Amino acid sequence: MHQGHQLRSIHSRLVLCAAATTLALLGTACGAQREPAPSAPHPAAGHAGYPMDVTADNGTVTLAAKPTRIVSLSPTDTEMLFAIGAGGQVTAVDSNSTFPAGVPTSSLSAYTPNVEAILAYKPDLVVASDDMNGLLKGLATAHVPTVLLKSATTLSDSYRQITTLGAATDHAAAAADVVSGMESKVKQIVADTPKQTQPLSYYYELDPTLFTATSSSFFGNMFSMLGMKNIADAAGTDGNAYPQLSAEYLASANPDLVFLADSKCCGANVASYGARPGNAKATAVVTKSVVPLDDDIASRWGPRSVDLLATVADALRSRSAG
Repeated sequence: MHQGHQLRSIHSRLVLCAAATTLALLGTACGAQREPAPSAPHPAAGHAGYPMDVTADNGTVTLAAKPTRIVSLSPTDTEMLFAIGAGGQVTAVDSNSTFPAGVPTSSLSAYTPNVEAILAYKPDLVVASDDMNGLLKGLATAHVPTVLLKSATTLSDSYRQITTLGAATDHAAAAADVVSGMESKVKQIVADTPKQTQPLSYYYELDPTLFTATSSSFFGNMFSMLGMKNIADAAGTDGNAYPQLSAEYLASANPDLVFLADSKCCGANVASYGARPGNAKATAVVTKSVVPLDDDIASRWGPRSVDLLATVADALRSRSAG
C-alpha cells in the first residue's frame, strides 16, 4: 500500500515493499511477526514524573524531561500527537504528514530517513513507525530518545499507542479522553449498524493493481465489527494481510460493496471503477455500492479511523436498505 503505515499512504508502502521483498507488503503489516504490544508507560524510580520510562516497540525509552522539540516521522503519530494536545511540542513532521492543517511539515522522509537532517531540528524526542535506513541506531548514537510505534492491527493497538504518546508528552489525561471518545463512538457506530442475516461481502482496494487488505489487517479488523465478509480472506492464507488479487478472483467474488482507498493517489472513483473491463454488471456497480474513501484516513490508524468506520457503516446501511 502506498502505506499509511504511513508514512506514506498505504499505497506507497505497497510499491516500496513489493520492490524490496517481492510483494511481501507493508513491512511489519505485511504478515511479519508483531512484537509484544507496548505496555503502559511508568515513571522511573524515585520521581513522580520525569525522568520517565516508556515501553514502545523498540523497548524501554527513557525521557529525561518533558519533550519540547518532537520530530514525528509518521503521519499517524503526527495525528495522534496533535489530537492529544501535544502539537505545540512538535517541531517538525515528515513530508507525508498532512493533518491537521498547519502541521510543521518538512522535507524529512520516513522511508529514507536522514539522521543528520533530523538532528538539525535539535529534537529531544523522535517518534516513528518504522526503523528504516539505520534510523534507531543513528539516533541512539546521537543520544536522542526515539519511540517506535509500529502499524496497528487492531483498535486496541491504536488506543495503546495514543496512551503511550500521552504519557511521554505529559498529556496523559487528554490521551485518555481521546481514547474514551473513540471507544464511545465505535460502540455507537456498531450498535447503530443493523445486524445482517446474510453478511454482505466487501472489497477494500488499496491501489488499481488490486492490492487489498484481509480481515487480519487493521482495517479488516474494524470492518469485521460491522459483520461484513471480506472477499480477500481466502487470498491471504499465507499470512499476508495485504494480498494482491487477480481480476478473475475479484469478478468471481463479486462483492456487495467496494471501498476505494486509492481515490486521491490514483484517481479511482465510481465511474472509473465501473468502466474497468467486466465491471459494468458487477453487483456493487449495479447497486451503486462503490464508495471512494479519503486515502489518508483510509491508510492511518489514528483518531480518524473512527470516521472511516462511520463511512463504511453508512455505506453498509444504505446497501442493506436497498
